Formats: sequence, structure tokens, C-alpha cells
Amino acid sequence: MKNFVVKTIANAGALAVAIWLLSDITLTGDSTGRKALVLIVVALLFGVVNFVVKPVVKLLTLPLFILTLGLITLVVNALMLMLTSWLAGLFDLNFHVDGFWTAVLGGLIISVVSWALNVVLPDED
Repeated sequence: MKNFVVKTIANAGALAVAIWLLSDITLTGDSTGRKALVLIVVALLFGVVNFVVKPVVKLLTLPLFILTLGLITLVVNALMLMLTSWLAGLFDLNFHVDGFWTAVLGGLIISVVSWALNVVLPDED
């Protein structure tokens, strides 16, 4: 359970950095508290998408992973971010990613920041 909370906090932090750096990834809300709540919910949604959908997509695109020496990971991460944006729209959350190339750059930022935060934040040990 503790590991789940740490990963959610890391995802929320990584999403916040991507929102801060890229103007085409938006998170809107009436107040700071509302924005923080939406960010946590989007981080949970992003975690579920990465846990459920990403392994299936990686398995189906295994030949592309081999052919591109793993660079297709950038595209898969972008697609997961765009899927999260679409699902957030379905749940009436004010989170939106505008465009594929923004999603590629956002996915790269989220991957790097999430990795760094997972290194810094405490684990179950």
C-alpha cells in the first residue's frame, strides 16, 4: 500500500512538472485545492492506464521495440498520456493534452521526473 502511495505521489509530481513546462498540457480548476485534487485523480488514472493498458501495448508492439531498439517507448508513453487525457475528459476532469508531439515531449518529461522522484522518495524497505 505504501508503495502505491509513493508511486502516485511520484506520478502527480511528474505530471505537475510536465504541466508547468509545456503550455499545451493544461490542468485547470477554480482553486488551488481543486487543481491539486484533479492532479491526484489524474495521477491515479495515469497509474491505472500504465498498469493495465501499457503492458498489452508493449506486448503487441514487441517487434517494433526490437526494430527501433526501444525508441518506440517514446510513442507508447505519448499514447498512454493521450489516453489519460481522453479518460480525464470522460470523467469531467480538467486535464488536457493538446497534440501528439506535446504528448511525446510530455511523456519524456514524465518518465524522467517520475524516475527521479521514485529514486528520492522512500520505498517499502
